[in-house]
Order: sequence, then structure tokens, then C-alpha cells
Amino acid sequence: MLPSVIGSPGKAVAQNAAAKKAAKKICVEEHFSTTDHLEKMLSIYEKRYPVPEVVEQEKYILSDAPFLSSMTSSAGTGKMMNQLCDMGKERLDMMDKYGIDTQVVSLVSPGVQVFEAGVGTNMALEYNNRLASAAKDHAKRFTGLACIAPQNPKDAADELERAVRELGFKGGLINSHTKGEYLDDRKYWVIFERAQKLDVPIYLHPRAPSPDMMKPFTGYPMLDSAMWGFTAEAGLHSMRLICSGLFDEFPKLKIVVGHLGETIPFVLARIDNRWSVAPFPKKLKKLPGQYFKDNFLVTTSGMNEEPAALIFAISVLGADRIMFAVDYPMEDIEDAVRFIDTVPISDKDREKICHLNAERVFSL
Repeated sequence: MLPSVIGSPGKAVAQNAAAKKAAKKICVEEHFSTTDHLEKMLSIYEKRYPVPEVVEQEKYILSDAPFLSSMTSSAGTGKMMNQLCDMGKERLDMMDKYGIDTQVVSLVSPGVQVFEAGVGTNMALEYNNRLASAAKDHAKRFTGLACIAPQNPKDAADELERAVRELGFKGGLINSHTKGEYLDDRKYWVIFERAQKLDVPIYLHPRAPSPDMMKPFTGYPMLDSAMWGFTAEAGLHSMRLICSGLFDEFPKLKIVVGHLGETIPFVLARIDNRWSVAPFPKKLKKLPGQYFKDNFLVTTSGMNEEPAALIFAISVLGADRIMFAVDYPMEDIEDAVRFIDTVPISDKDREKICHLNAERVFSL
């Protein structure tokens, strides 16, 4: 059996005196799951889950199978499963040890987006309630991003609003494509309309490439996931949102993407240059790069190895558009904290990235 969600009462242990804490830290791409969520996901990939409750085309599910297998493999001795399912003492002790003040928590990818629309909608409500319940004893340490089921856009918008207004969540998270469809399709824009009305961000989290993209990624370990596929998929999705005119219709909408912007900041100048000379009608009010600078924020999740990447992102976007994230438990929290504490940037920029921007964007 997989472990259940733990919400142990009582105070967390005192902060480890040896832990370096150069700045208050809020990390904004941190994940949880539950025993039954992981079991349902495993059952899908192992073809054991009742067919009516999953999306019709099995291919939309199986593209994520290697990712789930890595989370639950015996080689990892179930450590990641335990970390995902713990919302109590172990997680709090780890946060204290490494100087993490607050986690912004979301249901692990692909959330409920692989299930039939009605089932996914009901599951989103259930898991949002369970996250809120698990976090309520530690309200200053945890807050949530709503899980929603874009399979039913109107219900997804309603659940986003319920989670924000009734549960106190600070936004929503969508795991990129749903049944191979992207959110630039206008049928999904009711979700963005509601997010702008509520003044909360949507975190666009990666998942394995959609079935139409998947074939060239197969045959090499990790190429379809964190090594390259996640960035290629989420970066493409972000560009589709920009090119669709979404931000002309919802100019105050905020989208958050991880991994220092899924490569986009590093090619913004080329994007704008090619857009400007393309021989087709241009329907956007601004250059594509300007929407990325105005409507997107990026996080440091999983980018703990190369200081030059963060320094370059600051030079392009400004430190006001970057937030600290670990991507726990998929990434190592010690590496992430060491990186942000020692990267050669100004103390003012470090404060913005570590907590001030998150406090502003998520109204913490």
C-alpha cells in the first residue's frame, strides 16, 4: 500500500542552526499527492482502472507513464511517494532544516487531467479540500494552488473560484495539455477570464509532450520528460497562449512558468525579430516578447546548476518577474537553497526572488 497523507499536529522542530538562511524563502512549485490519487494513476498506466473513468483515448494517458514510474519505482524505495503524501512533520522538519518559510503546494502532475471530465471535476474538488484540510494546522507554512479539470472548462473556472474564495488558495495550476489540447483554444478561456477576475495567477506546469508531439522524443531515456520534453512542451504551450491573443483579451492575466521560463527568455529577441518580419497579418497589439515580460512570471524550479542562467534571466525580465521554487520532491531542496543563497546577484534581487515577488503575486 502507498502511504496516506499525513497531517501531524503540533509544532515543527526548531530550525537547524547549521542551515544557511540568507533570505526569507517562499517556494512556489511544490507538490503533494495522496494514496488514492497515486493508486488511481498507477492503475491507469497498468490498465487496471475502470475504463469509463479515464479519458477515451488511452494514448493521452500513457505519454505520462515514464514520469509516474520514476516516482513510484522500487529503485527509489518509495521515497518520493512518501514525500508527496506527507503534509506533516517530515515536510515541516525538512522546510525548517533548509530555511523554507512557506510552500505553495499543488497536486502532482498530471493532476486530474487524465480522467473523464465529470470524474476529473469531482476529483479536483476532493483533492482541493484534502489539501486545505492537511494544511489548515500550519496555515503560515502551506498554501495551495487549486487543482482543476480543464476537461470541463466552466466547471474548472467554478472550482478555481471556490478554491480561492472558500479555501483561501492563491491561484490555480494546470498541467499543460489536456487530452492533447492546448489552452489557446477559446473554449478554455473561461478559466482565464475567471483567474483575471479573481486576480490570481495560473501556474502552467509541464507534463510529457502531447501525443502529436511524442514520437520524436521516444527512444532515448528522459528525452521525453525533464531533460527536454517538459521544456519543449511547456514552452510551446506558452507561445501558443501569446500568439492566440489571450493577453489582449485579458491584459491583467498572470501566468507562471517554471525552469526560468522554459527557455523562452533566452530566445525572446529572436521571437520578436521573426514575428516582425513574417509575411502574414499580425493581430497582436504588442510584440510576443512584450507579453512574456508583462504577463508571465518565471520560477527557478530545477535550475540550480548554472548561475549564468539566472543572471541572464534577470537581465532580460528583471528580478521582479522571477520567484524561487524547488519543485519538491522531484528536485533536491538542499541544492536549490544552496544555489539561491550563493548565486552572485545583489541582496536586493535575492530578496525579491526568494520571497517579495511571491508575496506580491500570490497575495501572501
